[in-house]
Amino acid sequence: MQRLSVEEFKQSEKLPLIVVLDNVRSLYNVGSVFRSADAFRIQAICLCGITACPPNAEIHKTALGAEDSVEWRYFDDAEQAVETLHGEGCYVYAIEQVEGSTKLQNLQLQPSSATQKSYAVVFGNEVKGVQQRVVDRCDGCLEIPQFGTKHSLNVSVTAGIVIWEFARRLLLTPLLHNRF
Repeated sequence: MQRLSVEEFKQSEKLPLIVVLDNVRSLYNVGSVFRSADAFRIQAICLCGITACPPNAEIHKTALGAEDSVEWRYFDDAEQAVETLHGEGCYVYAIEQVEGSTKLQNLQLQPSSATQKSYAVVFGNEVKGVQQRVVDRCDGCLEIPQFGTKHSLNVSVTAGIVIWEFARRLLLTPLLHNRF
């Protein structure tokens, strides 16, 4: 099935994407995001605020070991993470429904360059979303169009959709296509 070992994963080239979890309460959601992050070989996850960190049995239950393969780091708050990522050359999007947000299908991405090394996406708390002060520090906001009576998705489902869209767009770019 051409699966990588943890060591091969750590040494492999990564999708230029970092996931930021802003005060995500559910350890099962955190584990699920780790698993999606592993599936699409993203660079890293930033765990912020009350978001739990590995090692943790509940995270492991849904991550199934992805918490061992995907790089992660902890920040006291997501604002600090966004500032750090900006300093590292990341273009940062909050995943939030706000006035002027970009619909996910309209997202325009460019391959990594010398000035902009990667992208980061911030996912918020299951009830309150991404904190406004964090949204204000981001370079833009993305939202997933929804057509039913509910206007929210579970944070781990949202992360899976958004990570897939970045992978689809960046991996199908001719310059990056042969990287994986």
